[in-house]
Formats: sequence, C-alpha cells, structure tokens
Amino acid sequence: MDIERPYDGCGKCLVGVRRLSRKTDATSSPERQRDHVLAVVEAVGGHVIAWADDWEVSGATDPMTRPKLGPWLRNEMGPYNGIAGAAVDRIGRNLVDCLNTGYMMRDTNKLLITYGHEGPWDLNDPNDENQFIAQAWGAQMELRSIQRRNRDQSQKARNTGRPHGKPSYGFEYVRLTPNGKVDHVRHSPESYAQITNVAQRIAKNPKRITPWSEAARLTREKVLSPNDYLRVLYGKEPKGSPWHGSTLRKMLRSKAALGYLMHGEAPVMGDDGKPVRLPGANGEPLAGLWDYPMHLALVAILDDNAQGPLPAPRAPKGSRLLSGRILCPGCGYRMQVNASGRPKNGDKRKTYACVARVRGFPGAENCRPAPTITASILDASVTGWFLAEWGEAQIMETVYDPGNGIPERIAEVKAAQERLRADREAGLYDSPDDAEWFRSRYAQMTAELSALRQEPIREPGMTKRPTGRTIEDDWNKAADDAARREILEEFGIMVTVWPEGSPRRWYAASIQGPERGDGTF
Repeated sequence: MDIERPYDGCGKCLVGVRRLSRKTDATSSPERQRDHVLAVVEAVGGHVIAWADDWEVSGATDPMTRPKLGPWLRNEMGPYNGIAGAAVDRIGRNLVDCLNTGYMMRDTNKLLITYGHEGPWDLNDPNDENQFIAQAWGAQMELRSIQRRNRDQSQKARNTGRPHGKPSYGFEYVRLTPNGKVDHVRHSPESYAQITNVAQRIAKNPKRITPWSEAARLTREKVLSPNDYLRVLYGKEPKGSPWHGSTLRKMLRSKAALGYLMHGEAPVMGDDGKPVRLPGANGEPLAGLWDYPMHLALVAILDDNAQGPLPAPRAPKGSRLLSGRILCPGCGYRMQVNASGRPKNGDKRKTYACVARVRGFPGAENCRPAPTITASILDASVTGWFLAEWGEAQIMETVYDPGNGIPERIAEVKAAQERLRADREAGLYDSPDDAEWFRSRYAQMTAELSALRQEPIREPGMTKRPTGRTIEDDWNKAADDAARREILEEFGIMVTVWPEGSPRRWYAASIQGPERGDGTF
C-alpha cells in the first residue's frame, strides 16, 4: 500500500516534518530527511498525508509559528493524527518550544514519531520523557554552538573585510608576495568575459538558451571549466573536465557574482547592515560581474527553468550545421544526421536522412522514397544562400537594460532587512550592544526604503543596440557549425529536402519573414 496517500481516518495519518536552516542546491539533507520520515512512518504502520517542509527556517523558531508546520499544529489544515520527523532537532532546537510541542501532541492524543526512536514517543512514560528531554536539550546545545560559531565567523569576516578560500569564477585574487595574504580582488579577464557572455545569452533568450545548453557549448569550444581554470591560475595542469549545467546555474544564481564578500552561501553584512563588497585596487569596492537588477532577472529565469522535480533541460546534441533544422515533406518529421557509405579515406559519409518510416513513427508509413542528401553539400548550399540573403545585414545586439534600478534597489534593501531578521532569530544579536546595533541599522534601512519608494521608476527590459558587425562577420568568426546553427535559429531558418530526382531538391525559408531560397544539384 502507498505510504503517501490522503487522510482516511485510520488513526495513523501523519504529517511529515522536515526543516533546514540553510537550503542549497548541493545539500542532500531534504532527501535523507524524507527517507528517514517514510521509514519510521512505515515502521509504525502509518502513512504520510502531507509534508510540512520549512526550508530556510532556523531551529530557534517556535514550531507553532513556522510557515508550514505551524498551521498544522494550530489545527488550521484539517484532520491529522500526529507528526513524524527525521529527528527531534527537526521538530525544534529550543528546549522549551520542543517540549511544548511534545506535550501538546500528548495532551491532544496525537502521535509524535521521530527516526531512531522505536515507536511513538510516550511522554507519560518517565523513561521516554527523560529521553525526549535529553534529545531536545542536546539540540539546544548544538544550536547554541552553531550560533556562537556563526557569530564569531561573521564578526571575523566583517572585521577583516578580506576574502578567504577560492575565488569565485570571474574573479581572481591579487597577492603582493607569493603565498602572501590577498591584497585585493579583480575581475579575471578570461573568466569574466565567459560568464558575463553566458548571463547575457540566457537573459536574451531564456526559452532556447539554458545553463545546460551553455555548458555543452563551453565544453565544445574547449573553454576551461571552473575547476580547470583555477588549476591553471595556480600553475597546475588542467584535467580537461567538462562544464556542468547545474554548476553553471548555481554560479549564475549566487550573490558572489555581485562582488560581495561571502561567508558560506550568504553575503557578509557590514556595520551599515548591507553586504560587504570585495576589496578592489586602491581599497575601492569591487564592482560585481553584473548588477542587482540583472541578478534578480537571472534568478527569476533560472527558477522558471527548474521548477519542482522536472529533469534538467537537455542541451542540443548535434554538431552539424543543420541538425534539427530539416523537415521531410513526405511525413513532416525532422530529418536526422546519418553515417553511410565508406569513401576511399575510410571515413563514413555524413548524410541528412528521414528515418521516420524505418523507425515506425506514426504517420510515416507512406514516406517513400525517404529523402536523403549528403550533409556537406547541403551545408555549403544553405550557407551560400543564407549569406547572400542576410550576410550584409547589420547585427543588432539584444541586451538587458536594468532601467533605473529603483525596484531592484528596494528589493536589495528589503533582502538586507530579511537577512538581519534571520540573523537575529539565530541569536546573532542577543547581547545589548548587538541589539542596539540591530535597531539602528534596521531603522536606517526603513528610512532608505521610504526614500526609494518616492522616486520615479524606469522599468527594466531587453533593448537592442547596434554592434557594428554584420551577419557574415559573426558567421565567419563562429567557433564551429553548432555556433553557426544558433544564427540560423535566430532567423528561424528551416530547410525542406525532397528525394533525389524530384523537380526541387531543397528549399529554405525563414519562419520570421518572407525570404526564401531553393536550389537543385
């Protein structure tokens, strides 16, 4: 029987409880917590009717006020028979709050189950009660240790204002002496150019260009991956490792690209309550790879491309000029690249061919004879036609215009306020001096927000600007046929190929306009 199903009144309809203070793409804790919850629920013969997943929620937060668990505990979500967590510390890390939740479950005759404890907790039993208190106490002690460590590390980073660890892609450290301390940070010319180009390409056409297609392009063009770039930067041999779409997506979403001094996954906050910027030359703050409006635009695009458990977008596989751009007139399917024949040099001859009938595609039963054509011949013919039609056209570059940035500056200040509130919940401003600092900085940010909301707004968006280059210039400078195919895709070029001996051998057209071409061999 399915262990996850709706409420059925069996008496063991449980809500799965998961919590993380910091959730990143790299962590596997959500999956581990899920496995532990399902295992303990199955062990008691129950089933999960819903999940109360509180991500980015401190363990110091009262379970009653947590965004997802709180409504269940307050009986606002409908009937249920108890809660199941991966551990006591997933219920909470505050001893009093944890005990209050446990006793509330006992007093309302609901089950409290955690992984590692045999059966439901019975807080009427002294042994179970003492064990529960001991685990809750241990969770609180661990919270105090985390708070102290975070406070010390954040204070040290804020006081020094110096980066540590490896530089983020697009930046490089400058040391005045070998193996000395980092004096300042600057943009790394090669990696800066690559990552900013990737960001602009994705912002320009997010439906067609994704981190995964860009990773395939960078690997194909033999651009050093982030790990290999660091190896070369520090005098080591590259390993030839490929780019990965998930890594590129994480880099594009990270606030490290804004030039912030980072501690873990979050920016270090300065005395003014705002993120500390990396030190540039002559002590000036270093500009980011892009600005905050561009950061928000990229985050929105990349979040849209990765909703829920959907698989990662696939990068285009073909490297031929017309891969995926040729239609068969007999069945309407796209023709594919095939290898056939063996010329004298021993290499197989590449052809574009319709294989729909052979592979049993619906509607292709009468596709006879299936068209086929030598790939190199068609590539050369379409290239000549395309450059004759559009080669002299001037290229207008589509770039992201951030507007005057007022909405984004408002969002940045609000984000800084939210970080301050989160840090306060985590215990970073418990002392009287820190509490006064928190209040003054929060008030300053509130005043800044009020002033920003009075200013006129120029909305961001995509804009075109001349580049001084022609289509033929970019065509000739393209790294390979896959890059040239992107140019054809921008013009919506599709090609139709007829079988040999037909009155017309091939026909090309742009779905974006009336321009056409055709030819025979």
